[in-house]
Amino acid sequence: MTDKTAVDNEQTHFGFKQVDKDRKAAMVADVFHSVAAKYDVMNDLMSMGIHRLWKRFTIDCSGVRPGQTVLDLAGGTGDLTAKFSRLVGEKGTVVLADINDAMLKVGREKLRNLGVVGNVQYVQANAEELPFPDNHFDLITIAFGLRNVTDKDKALASMYRILKPGGRLLVLEFSKPEHDWLNKVYDMYSFHILPKMGQLVANDAESYQYLAESIRMHPDQETLKGMMEAVGFEQTSYHNLTGGIVALHRGFKF
Repeated sequence: MTDKTAVDNEQTHFGFKQVDKDRKAAMVADVFHSVAAKYDVMNDLMSMGIHRLWKRFTIDCSGVRPGQTVLDLAGGTGDLTAKFSRLVGEKGTVVLADINDAMLKVGREKLRNLGVVGNVQYVQANAEELPFPDNHFDLITIAFGLRNVTDKDKALASMYRILKPGGRLLVLEFSKPEHDWLNKVYDMYSFHILPKMGQLVANDAESYQYLAESIRMHPDQETLKGMMEAVGFEQTSYHNLTGGIVALHRGFKF
């Protein structure tokens, strides 16, 4: 199964626009360079703080134990990394990886200010071509990052390759609301309020317009589950959060 939003081999979506595939990564990078400094503030405002509960649920589903190796992919400013660092302990390792160097810099500074040092590594990496050995990680998480990847199938296959047998992938991402009324309210919020918040707080309405559009173009719950299974993940499942506004997908490598 392929990403239903790709038009052909040369084009893909950037929000609601069609762009050349080889341009999308740079365009997404521009968005996150723009929003990096205000990323945490805007996350709290956009979700009314609920993103912290979504991430806490992800941690609770991770099964992480001391001494394990974790990849926080598209880890941004390091919310999950901070928690995983404590869970894996001194003998474990957490890799915070992001394609965007501005986000990595913000994340590194934030984690150092929190005293998170020693067992955390920082890697600038493209999810489609992850620079890690086969069978390397016990757990991979990607939170609110997969929808920005150009070739999602390729990225999922790359994640599968570097997971250890017995390892699990957790994908936390915006998804399709379960109820029509919620979908209508969510659309109104996303397209009329969110860009205005972005303009007021980050002086950047356009980037937040793209982020809203990218959510709508992301595969729905069942489609993403099928994409994970197509690259080899087993016992795949998903759990809707906040009425399906967000979903946590889980898959295992055996």
